[in-house]
Amino acid sequence: MGSSVAGLIGWRRATRICKTFLFSLILTTASGAVAQADCRADQVELRWPGGQARFSVELADDEAERARGLMHRETMPRSAGMLFAYETPRRAQFWMKNTLIPLDMIFADQQGVVTRVHSNAIPQDTTVIDGGDGVQFVLEINGGLAKRLGITAGAELRHPKIASSLWACDVE
Repeated sequence: MGSSVAGLIGWRRATRICKTFLFSLILTTASGAVAQADCRADQVELRWPGGQARFSVELADDEAERARGLMHRETMPRSAGMLFAYETPRRAQFWMKNTLIPLDMIFADQQGVVTRVHSNAIPQDTTVIDGGDGVQFVLEINGGLAKRLGITAGAELRHPKIASSLWACDVE
């Protein structure tokens, strides 16, 4: 019985590792496929030394949408998120009241350069999460994912809302 349980635990761990690897493989690519994809309003692309990722996103670009954010949701697909877009750079502060899932918050300036990453924000916590000054975009993704993928300050975001000279969307 003991070896069967140990085998099952080993199998579950191996399955989890394989799923994480496959998910990472889907999101990141060394071939540059993400960098050459068309920009879409429902996707955010990221790149950093050694990696790239793409997330399907909901856009929160007005006061009501930003206030609602991801509150009251019990789950979110692993490759999904929400992009908060402000009209001008500002000090961005968030809290997790009424948010039921842990989130990573990726703060970026007006050019889409990541300035700060807050990992694993605690569900329903009212502690203020300060993204700092000069923030124009905030990407929220599932908690722990930024670290797993290697997303840190200096990474770049691309989305039609980001009028960046660093990694702009092609305008046709």
